[in-house]
Amino acid sequence: MTEPMRPHLSAVALVALLLAAAPAGAQSAGGPLPAGEGRDIVAVACSQCHALSAITQLREGAQAWRFQVYDMIMRGAQVTPADIDTVVNYLSTSFGPGVPFPGPPPAAVALPDGAGKELVEGACGLCHGLDRVAAAKRGPHEWDGIVARMVFFGAPLDAGQAKTAAAYLGTAFGSK
Repeated sequence: MTEPMRPHLSAVALVALLLAAAPAGAQSAGGPLPAGEGRDIVAVACSQCHALSAITQLREGAQAWRFQVYDMIMRGAQVTPADIDTVVNYLSTSFGPGVPFPGPPPAAVALPDGAGKELVEGACGLCHGLDRVAAAKRGPHEWDGIVARMVFFGAPLDAGQAKTAAAYLGTAFGSK
């Protein structure tokens, strides 16, 4: 009678070692991601296609992050429907408007006076340095579109404030 087949001890030890190391590997895959529920899902799903800096350099509200997550799922990101809310909450909490960027602060810029200056300083400065605003030269209609996109991304402006901010930007930083 033949003896029942038993797994080789070294193979069993290897599998146990790999299973024990899996959570540590998921943690190190998170790299620049702050702790929080959803971190490991983001670390694994997002790093399959791009560097995590693609995430850490954004500052978007929940609506924009949800749009990004659905877009990435359509491109093949492995996020289950049950995990979408967790991922969106993690991203908007960790990388939403007002969350500081890593590294040195952006260059200080004094914006010219005008109606809407305070709105631009407050709303635009939540997500990026005002140096980006001052360096841009756009026509009035382009500023309308940029401000509308920033509101979608999470800039806290109502319709009237957005119109005032866009008019200010068109006057102060319009194309010459």
